[in-house]
Amino acid sequence: MATIRYLVRDVDQAVAFYVDHLGFELAQRMGPAFAIVTRGDLSLWVSGPQSSAARAMPDGREPEPGGWNRLVIEVDAIDEVVQRLRAAGLPFRNDVVTGPGGKQILVEDPSGNPVELFEAAS
Repeated sequence: MATIRYLVRDVDQAVAFYVDHLGFELAQRMGPAFAIVTRGDLSLWVSGPQSSAARAMPDGREPEPGGWNRLVIEVDAIDEVVQRLRAAGLPFRNDVVTGPGGKQILVEDPSGNPVELFEAAS
């Protein structure tokens, strides 16, 4: 099983986003600070501001959500998925991009973390 940790501003919002819109299931909840959601063999740890993962580094840098590293979710019929998510009012960083390996687009979770939706070329 692969595990990814995302820093989020609000764990409740993050859980709702991943469960309601991207097909994850809530596996574990530890108060307002932390939750684990799963999809297939992927475990996503969503860590809020109260979690230990959000503590400042020894050099003073503070972890924050919204960077460019991202998890990738493979989908069938990306155009249909994008249409459904846009209708739900979810924010995207770009439009669908087509490359040699397939199509991709970046949707943001409620904390601004990117999630790449990817449809492989047929």
